[in-house]
Amino acid sequence: MNIFKRLFRIGQAEIHAAVDKMEDPVKMTEQGLRELRQDLTEATEAYAKVKALAIRTENEQQQCQKESLVYAEKAILIMQKAQAGQVEIGKAEELAKEALSLRRKFYAESEDLGLQVITLQQSSREMLKNTEILKDNLEKWEKELRTLKARVKVSKATEQVNKQLAQLDNNGTIAMLERMKNKVEDQEALAQAYGEIARDKNSLKDELNKLVKDDTLSIEKDLKAIKDKLGIPDNPQ
Repeated sequence: MNIFKRLFRIGQAEIHAAVDKMEDPVKMTEQGLRELRQDLTEATEAYAKVKALAIRTENEQQQCQKESLVYAEKAILIMQKAQAGQVEIGKAEELAKEALSLRRKFYAESEDLGLQVITLQQSSREMLKNTEILKDNLEKWEKELRTLKARVKVSKATEQVNKQLAQLDNNGTIAMLERMKNKVEDQEALAQAYGEIARDKNSLKDELNKLVKDDTLSIEKDLKAIKDKLGIPDNPQ
């Protein structure tokens, strides 16, 4: 039964750790910025495609305008030839009508393409504006994220230090240091006492030796006085 409870607690701890990791604001922000960077890349590519389409459409419009003018000039040229008697009038009119029909066709296409160019250019300008806004914001957010990451590191380090200071004596560290300090002071005092005792013993010994030495001299003097009184020489042969 206990082993199952233990496994359940371990499973809960792993789940909580996974949730905490998932909800890490720094990692979530980094992921969000990566997605925005991808969006910016896609937006830039989309803008380039719309811009290219606008340019191609504008080129097609200009080409249709040129074709419209060419066929208008052809209709005039044919009628001028008919006027000069170079072409039969009926045939000239028929050709001129065909040229004018093509002229109207290309003109109409040119007008339609012109409207498309306006729409595409407007869209491309709007896309460029939004892309620049996204780029500027992304750069600003990435800079802020770098600052926040640095602040997170500092706050975590500060939290750890403060936590250690707050829990400094939980395991009796200070008390143990105090006991060690007292023990060292006791040992130092004891060593000092032994030193003083040793010095006192040496002083007593020296004093005793001095006294003994002085007594010896006195005895020698007294003995010599007796010998002198009795007429005994100092070094009898």
